[in-house]
Amino acid sequence: MVTERPMQTAQDVIVVDHPLAGAKLSVLRSKTTSLESFRASLEQLSVLLLMEAARNWETRPVTVETPLAKSGGRSLSRPVTLIPILRAGLGMLEGVLRVMPEANIGHIGVYRDEKTLRPVTYFSRFPANLAAERVILLDPMLATGNSACHAVTVLKERGAAQIQFLCVVSCPPGIQQLRSCHPDVEIITAAVDPVLNEFGFIVPGLGDAGDRYFGTG
Repeated sequence: MVTERPMQTAQDVIVVDHPLAGAKLSVLRSKTTSLESFRASLEQLSVLLLMEAARNWETRPVTVETPLAKSGGRSLSRPVTLIPILRAGLGMLEGVLRVMPEANIGHIGVYRDEKTLRPVTYFSRFPANLAAERVILLDPMLATGNSACHAVTVLKERGAAQIQFLCVVSCPPGIQQLRSCHPDVEIITAAVDPVLNEFGFIVPGLGDAGDRYFGTG
């Protein structure tokens, strides 16, 4: 659990400043990390990001019966839909589902054209009533921001109104792009790295998250 209010970047992006998040991120960055450790660390770090994303979610009071007496409690006011951007976002989904197994799941497939760096959609499938749900968009990297902007646009066209974007590593160009297109979407990340290279990869970053998670690099 995040125990301190995380620092804010100049762009008002939430950066999860927590010892466990930092430790997991270091494992993900290392080029010597094994496939098994990369998968485990990505899933675990995703849970820490979710904890911060959920900090201010609305709840409603409920009464529960313990083995000894009645007790007041809380439940979420809105259902939650988790939407990974395929394919790397699936690695984050695995971790988040352990905390929220009741969540609905959608998918959006977006790949980046290697020449234009622009997003291309090849698949999308969502729950029926996104307007009534809190939508958590998952992608390990916020690089150029084009895929994230495109995915959010598609979700809004389907009625989604409350969207948060969770990523492991981001960078200023991607943050600027997403906030320019969709300033209402909150960004929760574990790191803001300084630059993109000429191939559109975050530096220092952690490489291609999808290849490293699925062992296809």
